[in-house]
Amino acid sequence: MTYEEAINKITSLLRFGMKPGLERVEKLLELLGNPQDKLKFVHVAGTNGKGSTCALISSVVRKSLYKTGLFTSPYVTDFCERMQINGEMISHEDLAALVEKTFPVVEQMAANDEIITEFEFITAIAMQWFAQNDCEIVVLEVGLGGRLDATNVIKAPLVSVITSISLDHTAVLGNTLEQIAYEKCGIIKENGITVCYPDQKPEVLEVIRSTAAARHNQFILADMNSVTLLSMNITGTGLEYNDLLVSLPFIGEHQVKNAVTALAVIEVLKGEDYDIADHSIEAGFSSASFPARLELISSDPTILLDGAHNPDGTAALADAVRKYLAGKKVVAIMGMLADKDAASATRNLAGLFSHVITLAPANPRAMSAEALAAQWTSLGTSTEAMTDADEALEKALGMLGSDGALLICGSLYLAGEIRPRILKLLHIK
Repeated sequence: MTYEEAINKITSLLRFGMKPGLERVEKLLELLGNPQDKLKFVHVAGTNGKGSTCALISSVVRKSLYKTGLFTSPYVTDFCERMQINGEMISHEDLAALVEKTFPVVEQMAANDEIITEFEFITAIAMQWFAQNDCEIVVLEVGLGGRLDATNVIKAPLVSVITSISLDHTAVLGNTLEQIAYEKCGIIKENGITVCYPDQKPEVLEVIRSTAAARHNQFILADMNSVTLLSMNITGTGLEYNDLLVSLPFIGEHQVKNAVTALAVIEVLKGEDYDIADHSIEAGFSSASFPARLELISSDPTILLDGAHNPDGTAALADAVRKYLAGKKVVAIMGMLADKDAASATRNLAGLFSHVITLAPANPRAMSAEALAAQWTSLGTSTEAMTDADEALEKALGMLGSDGALLICGSLYLAGEIRPRILKLLHIK
């Protein structure tokens, strides 16, 4: 089986199951020998910040010389970004081999009306790959929600992590913060340890605390006082932690909170007898990578790439634009999916751009460029809808001048489409 054939097999599966539940993925993994039971996990749920927190934790653990798996979603450019060991993506050949081995089991189940979804299948492949390669620890990002997410087939993890919770995927998870928090807290297992992001809304924090207590967990609220902010600019963030000078290649105040969450998790792992030295924390933070999340692609010209798409994410993006691009003429290329809150996104970012070019991301769920342009026009922003990403990029770069900055935002799908084009155009490897 070729890599292309493997991807076609994966994408041929349903995105969502006929009915919510873990029974199908549990059955699939059982037929595959329950590879997840051979692994130890840090399990991470939340609305925003999951990916950054996972990237920081996995980078520190890897620098501590533990064989470290990382499972995240969605990807930006290459599907294989979703599963990594020691910072290296699964190869196209290994992915194809796993799909070839596993898909007949899925077809066997389908013959009994047990329909496996795309994400359940990807989770099962990842578990096999991590187990085959004897990973010592796997940092496991929840796909959607937590309670009924396919990743929740694991037994009690080393630590359950709840990052920032806000409104997103309301059609699936519920339309109140309490309902969403309840779903996220589904990853909290009996007699475990729960680490919580330091800045939750009171009603969210109450749900997390009470769930942790009901399941007899040690509850740790990450402490902002554990770090001192030394510097913050468009190239990164400097922190002091336990007399360590830690350099974070991520920008934005929310990333300091994600870093504090990751550090609380590292302390838990040290308490579980993982040998994590100070120099591993320094090296892990400074080398962490997380594309398309307020990513500085270029300083000359200034180009930022961000995939934030929910209200809290675009509010954080707006704060970053005000802070780091003050005084610059900012041109935006923006695209969104139709099932995201475009009205909130445009309101949050209103008044920050001299011009907005809208594009439809290459996704069946994309909002049309014209519909997104209409949102911007209603806010009095100079806007035009375009159809070709290369032409949009060329036009936007031509508008910058000597003091300009370009922001590509609104969707990770759009970021994944444009990122390689920018790198090629600017000859960045």
